[in-house]
Amino acid sequence: MINYNNKIFKPVLTSRNSEVSISTIFEYKQNNNILTCSYSDHHIISGHLIGLVEDNGNINMQYHQINKKGELMTGICHSKPEIMPNGKIRLHESWQWTSGDKSKGTSVLEEI
Repeated sequence: MINYNNKIFKPVLTSRNSEVSISTIFEYKQNNNILTCSYSDHHIISGHLIGLVEDNGNINMQYHQINKKGELMTGICHSKPEIMPNGKIRLHESWQWTSGDKSKGTSVLEEI
């Protein structure tokens, strides 16, 4: 199992319907197979995610955040890790809003 504890990720690619941007910083905490994270940026006042890490490193998570419009937004996400040549982790994410328009999207996050 990949241990994501204290790893920091930043989006390098995301769908247009995402509220995260390249300035969003995700600092993951992991205890056993439980993953948590708090995040914010210029579009998101406060965001949190919680998830379960599978033996192969995949993450199934749910997230909620309050955006600058004062809206509570929620969603689900599935992340698949890729170990890059430099040893850092790249996460390929498929997600869907469970609030708002319930649209789907993809993102790529890289460990910094």
